[in-house]
Amino acid sequence: MSSGNKSDEDAPVPKNPDEDQLAHRLDALGRELGDRQSSARHGKDKPVTGYGHALRLSSDFIAGIVVGAALGWGFDKLFETSPWGLIVFLFLGFGAGIMNVLRTAGVVSEPMVRETEPENGPKPEGPDDHKDGRGD
Repeated sequence: MSSGNKSDEDAPVPKNPDEDQLAHRLDALGRELGDRQSSARHGKDKPVTGYGHALRLSSDFIAGIVVGAALGWGFDKLFETSPWGLIVFLFLGFGAGIMNVLRTAGVVSEPMVRETEPENGPKPEGPDDHKDGRGD
């Protein structure tokens, strides 16, 4: 079906000056974005200093205690059970603060994370499950 003449699809399309400007601006934007992404990556690679890590651990611990004390105080005011609500919630806040510190330090994994099985791992067998697939 080729008759030797070039079709309209093969002919070069004259470029619009606005398209050239747009292409130039797009290239400049791509370079600027790449520069910013690389500089942001370098900023995240900085190791956490000892002082910063200590400040994070202590703030996690203190926040748990303060929240527990505030909840206990509010519980006491609401139900007039002073000082038992404060005492109980203070201990709960202390426990929550310890768990936050251990989680941040990496000693305890995040809740609901299982490292032994994949996300869609095998279902554990119960006493009524049989190997042959029968459920009786």
